[in-house]
Amino acid sequence: MKKIIFLLVAFCFSFTSYSQRVYTDYGAIDIQKYEFHISVNDNNNDMQGASKVNLIATSNLERFKLDLENTDETDKGMMVTSVSENGNPVKFEHQNNVLTIFSNVTSGEQKTFTITYHGVPKDGLVISKNKYGDRTFFGDNWPNRAHQWLPTVDHPSDKALVEWHVTAPSHYQVVGNGTQVEETDLDNQNTYYVWKTDVPIPTKVMVIGIARFAVQHIGETNNIPISSWVYPQNKDAGFYDYAMGKDILNFFIEHVGPYPYSKLANVQSKTRFGGMENASNIFYFENSVSGERKIENLIAHEIAHQWFGNSASESDWTHVWLSEGFATYFTNLYVEKMKGRDAFLELVHENRDAIIKFSKTQLTPVLDSNTKSLMRLLNTNSYQKGGWILHMLRKKVGDVPFWNSIRAYYKKYALKNASSDDLKNVFEDVTKQELDAFFEQWLEQPGHPILKTSWKSNNKTLTFNIEQTQKTDVVFAFPIELKLVYEDDSSEVVTLSVKDKKATAKLDVKGKVKEVVIDPNSWLLFESEN
Repeated sequence: MKKIIFLLVAFCFSFTSYSQRVYTDYGAIDIQKYEFHISVNDNNNDMQGASKVNLIATSNLERFKLDLENTDETDKGMMVTSVSENGNPVKFEHQNNVLTIFSNVTSGEQKTFTITYHGVPKDGLVISKNKYGDRTFFGDNWPNRAHQWLPTVDHPSDKALVEWHVTAPSHYQVVGNGTQVEETDLDNQNTYYVWKTDVPIPTKVMVIGIARFAVQHIGETNNIPISSWVYPQNKDAGFYDYAMGKDILNFFIEHVGPYPYSKLANVQSKTRFGGMENASNIFYFENSVSGERKIENLIAHEIAHQWFGNSASESDWTHVWLSEGFATYFTNLYVEKMKGRDAFLELVHENRDAIIKFSKTQLTPVLDSNTKSLMRLLNTNSYQKGGWILHMLRKKVGDVPFWNSIRAYYKKYALKNASSDDLKNVFEDVTKQELDAFFEQWLEQPGHPILKTSWKSNNKTLTFNIEQTQKTDVVFAFPIELKLVYEDDSSEVVTLSVKDKKATAKLDVKGKVKEVVIDPNSWLLFESEN
């Protein structure tokens, strides 16, 4: 998802602390559809909004809550002027960044509320100038910044349809989620756009972009139209760079399942992240355009998110590796398919090096319920270690069962939410293997094996000593491959099962061993002390 360039797999963020705000009292509501009416202008940053929120109550309610930022001492934030249902005023309170709507809704009843408001967004809708000095408006909602400018249940577990009704000065174009269904000149000064989705998406990837764009429609793959939206000043370079999206999209459709959305637009933008995987319209940092196609892996990462993170979404932030780890590893798998095993292993090794380095400063598990800043969950555990867990899972169950499990997982949770247990259960159902210990060890325990090894050989026996020296109480259980190289330069690969902190294995061998290569095929996440 997010850093400038691909060093930390696209997560270049300012380290503003967005705390994990857990609301247990939204009320028993299920949002069905948002209809956001947004008006922007060039005279100031004040945004006019009228949002229609359609919901179903899952129990009898007297009130329910939505997330929406209040104004602050700088006069930034949103001010609600009215809430209504069918034109009738509804009582509301807007305090502490929560909009409470007082309405009697019976269980199973579906209602639509219209919230009229305005303000200067503190965040979420980023109003600024691009590198060419042109004014731009770009939504940037991850992780829970949608509430900075939109009244929502700002959590990935409550997905909804979305319609964007945008009025903007006519020298801009507007891109949004889903399909454009209307463009109307209003008064020779402003243009009205409507974009809408036909499937539900989480608020983290509900966005619009308003800017001067050059747009190239580069064709279809599997009946999905693909387009590139770039700044006019660098359109030739941008069209060349972003055209890679077509083949990348096709790879994921062939290997994972049907693309979940009605189009794919790759957009040059002012996102704070290297890439932000907004559903059906991905935003890339503005210097992603170079004319040299340097961002193929970044594009693959963001397109992978359309399946993993956007469609099959994490049920809660703790499981964000189901988004970021998947996008990381499926980028590697794309590289393996397109560029070969050596290029794939280069990324695998880079990921392992990053995990080892990260563990020296932060020793936390992948499933981290203690870190409350959602931005800080965008770390090496969620990205590279999450990807490595999938890599080891692939080795454990086998290539064909791995892909069958992935497709089954996606099919079951497309347009829904899943937890790590849900993933485990699908893999167990498909592979008929028990995976509790694997998932618990790698997801819930911090760190990785640190191995000290030694060996001795004669013509008939190899004695191999292995000790886990990590300073935690965790003792890992894992298979490890050893490549035995004989004096005649022949070799064989043997596998040992390790489950103790210290162990010695005696292996029958074909002759004198001159070298032992640990993990020759790079299937184990470990650190060598030797």
